[in-house]
This record gives sequence, C-alpha cells and structure tokens, in this order.
Amino acid sequence: MRSIWKGHIRFSLVTIPIRIYSAVDTEEAIKLNQLHKDDHGPVGYEKKCKKCGKVLASDEIVKGYEFEPEKFVVLAPEDLEKIKIKSTKVIEIEGFIDAGEVHPTLYDSPYFAGPDGLVATKTYALLSAALQSSGKVGIGKVALRDREEVVLLAPMDGGIVLYKLRNPKELRKIEMVPQIERIEVNKNELKLSLSLVESMSSTLAEVDLSDRYRDAMREMIEAKISGKQVVSVVEDVKPAVDIMTALRESIERTKAQKKPMEKARGEKKPAVEARPVKQKKAAAG
Repeated sequence: MRSIWKGHIRFSLVTIPIRIYSAVDTEEAIKLNQLHKDDHGPVGYEKKCKKCGKVLASDEIVKGYEFEPEKFVVLAPEDLEKIKIKSTKVIEIEGFIDAGEVHPTLYDSPYFAGPDGLVATKTYALLSAALQSSGKVGIGKVALRDREEVVLLAPMDGGIVLYKLRNPKELRKIEMVPQIERIEVNKNELKLSLSLVESMSSTLAEVDLSDRYRDAMREMIEAKISGKQVVSVVEDVKPAVDIMTALRESIERTKAQKKPMEKARGEKKPAVEARPVKQKKAAAG
C-alpha cells in the first residue's frame, strides 16, 4: 500500500511521525470513458471561456471570487501564498471528545494513518490504545491544498483511522426538507413498526452490502465483450397496500424466513455412544 501523505500527529508535547493511506479501494469502481459515437475516439476535456468561447491554456487561467453578479476579484498565486497557515505537514490535535458528539453527517472521506518508521510504532500504538480505552476521538486540523481541513482520529483494530470532517456550517438543516411535519404517530402503527424492526434485527456482518449495480454492470460488460446478448431484468410491480396490512405481512414473512434457521440452530444431534474398537488378533506365523 502506497502512502499519499507524510507528516506528524501532534498533541501537547507529543509528536508522532505518520503516513496517510487511502482507505477506499478505487479499483472496485467501474470507470466509463466518454467516446465519440462515430469512431469511438476518447473525448477530451477542454477548458473553454464561457464568455468568448476561446479554448484556454493553463497559463491563461487565474482564480477569482465572484463578490457580485459577473464581478470578480482576481487572486494571484502570490496572494494565496500570503495566507499559508502553519505547516502543511502537521495534524494538530485540538482536543479529545466523545465519539457520540460527532454527528454522522459530518463524516467525510476515511483514510488510514500508519506510523512512519520503527521509532514511531510504540507511540503510535500507545495513542491507538488510549483512544480505544477512553472511548474518545481526537479532533484536529491540518492544512491541505490551500485550505485548513478539520480531521478526526479514531482507533480501529489496533491502528488509527482518520476522517475528514465537514464544517457544521456547510450542512443544511433537516427542517429545510419539504413536507416534513411533526405529526402524531398512530400508536397501533408504531407498535407494528417496532415489531417489524425487532424481527429484522441483524448485525452488520450479516447484512448483504454487495454492490449489485456494479456486479450487474460488470456482467453486462463481460457479456458484450464475449458477444453475448444482454438480458434485462424486469422488476415486478407490487400492488399498493395499506400500511397496517403491509406491516403485518412483513412481520409474518420475516418470521417465516428466520424460523428454519432458528430451528436448525436449536436442534442438537444425539450424542453418539463411543464403542470400543475390537482389535484383530495377529495371524499366527
């Protein structure tokens, strides 16, 4: 595994040299290219000015901020250099908090953090163990690509996983979603809903999280390469039913699916009584 970043974790007077690795396997994704319909030539990406239509070279492009409609303030590279903050190679831990304080919507990209060199392994392992034992996570900042990112450090199987966090100010409020109303829930419907949730209780390891769309896409591509006919799957349209009927039928179906498994687990095979093995007499020589 190749590292994508090298630096330090620092909190108080403790400094740990680390390397950051991507936690997401991009090889699993199926990438589709844009092609010219007539000759299947790859379609390039042109940086074209929307005002004059000219295709631009890299040295003809600058960065700017639109402070009013169609009015921009241009920022040169030397302007951006003036606002560089601290070191871009240090993850500065500001404090340790309970993991439950971080709302799931704030989590962004995951990365693995590993020790950089044998000297760092002991301190790295100590930090991972301390996070695991305390139930805390580290919250800090690091300067990456001309901006300061908020990051979270959490223990994982003896190592440390790093998450980029979204700024809470960037998140919209759930109240902005149309048609969400605070209405009184029917008690009978709630009771059946809870029964259905309980009957479908499982563990993450038991849930099928495979990407069926990706698998179907891969099968279709392989079929086309082999010259086979691609067969589409027609999804059955189920008739609409009222919520109470749907809940009752769902509970019964879930119970029926689980019953054979529970029966198989519960049944015990009768113990086989051990019998002494008769030894054959040696043939007289």
